[in-house]
Amino acid sequence: MAITSTLTTSFKKELLEAKHNFLASGGNSFKLALYTSSATLGAATTAFTTTGQATGTNYTSGGAALTNINPTSSGTTGFTDFADLTFGTATITARGCMIYNDTNADRSVATIDFGGDKTSTAGDFTIVFPAAAASTAIIRIA
Repeated sequence: MAITSTLTTSFKKELLEAKHNFLASGGNSFKLALYTSSATLGAATTAFTTTGQATGTNYTSGGAALTNINPTSSGTTGFTDFADLTFGTATITARGCMIYNDTNADRSVATIDFGGDKTSTAGDFTIVFPAAAASTAIIRIA
């Protein structure tokens, strides 16, 4: 089993079909779900799945809603990002996560490998997104 950090192939195609809207106001709702090392997630992932999903105190199946940051561009790169997400007072272990479009059939956007198991015990489990910039944003098209 493995989790690969990637924008999913279906997401790339669906961008051209206008199935994802990242606007902060009026855009689609996106969620982040946590997964264990038993999950298989990567480029071929097409939608949210409960298979391999993490479980724990103060974590609900399906994860939690993300706060969109309006898309922008710099140079020849378009990008968007999300506000950091915290699962408060959580007892959980996760190896990675999936960002998916909760508004539009739970379509996958990206899968992310944390590089190892991350654990919290009755504490905050926080996903810190990189800066919203052309070379660092979580979703960028160059």
